[in-house]
Amino acid sequence: MSGLKRGSVAVVGAAESDLGQVAPETTPTDLMAQATARALDDCGLKLSDIDAVLCAHTQSRMSALQLCEYLRIKPRYFDSTQIGGSSFMSHLAHAQAAIEHGVCEVALIAYGSTQRSVSRAAASPREFNPYETPYRPLLPASAYALAASRHMHQYGTTREQLAEVAVAARRWALMNPAAWEKEPLTIEQVLNARMVSFPLTVRDCCLVTDGGGAIIVTSVARAKSLKNKPAHVLGVGEAISHASISNMPDLCVTAAAESGPQAFRMARLKPSDVDMLSLYDAFTITPILFLEDLGFCPKGEGGRFVAGGAIAPGGRLAVNTSGGGLSYCHPGMYGLLVMIEAVRQVRSECGRRQVKNCEIALAHGNGGVLSSQCTVIFGSDATL
Repeated sequence: MSGLKRGSVAVVGAAESDLGQVAPETTPTDLMAQATARALDDCGLKLSDIDAVLCAHTQSRMSALQLCEYLRIKPRYFDSTQIGGSSFMSHLAHAQAAIEHGVCEVALIAYGSTQRSVSRAAASPREFNPYETPYRPLLPASAYALAASRHMHQYGTTREQLAEVAVAARRWALMNPAAWEKEPLTIEQVLNARMVSFPLTVRDCCLVTDGGGAIIVTSVARAKSLKNKPAHVLGVGEAISHASISNMPDLCVTAAAESGPQAFRMARLKPSDVDMLSLYDAFTITPILFLEDLGFCPKGEGGRFVAGGAIAPGGRLAVNTSGGGLSYCHPGMYGLLVMIEAVRQVRSECGRRQVKNCEIALAHGNGGVLSSQCTVIFGSDATL
């Protein structure tokens, strides 16, 4: 997003809501409010300090109005941009622009979903697509399976390499007390699991959980006075390419190839400077595509790049240290949780799964069926 200034804002508070499966009477707005309270406590600010609200979810059309009403606040700036799971990275870029231009001072970005409790179908109603619906695809799984199949055909990527992504995520999740999955996972278990949409088995697919989160964003000047270390926003990038998978220009190239370079240019960094990656892993193919498109390996080499535990604990590159959407949680639009893990890594708050000397973390969000791609690069105080 051109025109924004490197390091002008920082995330000063970050928190999850309750995760997994919540009480039946809980609403998405309850979870957003719960996470908001926890994020405010994390940074020492009060509800009355918030003068911007940015949020989105799939269970109502007017999430910002509902959250503001629930919290009894009337912000100067609000935004409920909805481009799927990457919406929250986009919100962060918009909040930064608003703060830089003096429109607001303290921005809340929040999300909540009860998709496990109410069923995914109820939480994410489908629209009729005349080009795809007659063929009865199992969406979104079939869309990602199409991209995975093409990658396998074009570059020789194997099902075992896809499975490496799930196994690495599970190994990280076993070090995260908040993770949904608590048992080890092997490549053979991934390959032999129930097939969902070839080549993806159920273990190649993300979890279906309830949950949400919130982050608090403010100027770098104000961040200095708050109680915890900030995670500075060094670079952001946003790009969209299509809405339906049948209109994706190239099934093996996502718009991360645009959003990533934008973020790196703003941050004045390159992929080799990044200490950990928090990538949206709705399916095992997505980290492979994003590693390529963000510049961490050449196009077509993603499968070979992740092989041999390369992105698992002790590997050459720390990826999805929370356990990701595959093993930690996935409450529908997962992008805000992707950022929360990156923020915590930069702030050295991750306990057993903490990446040593993590000064720079990249969080990448994906929305729709590989449709929207947004990238954020966070840095510690040492990076300014």
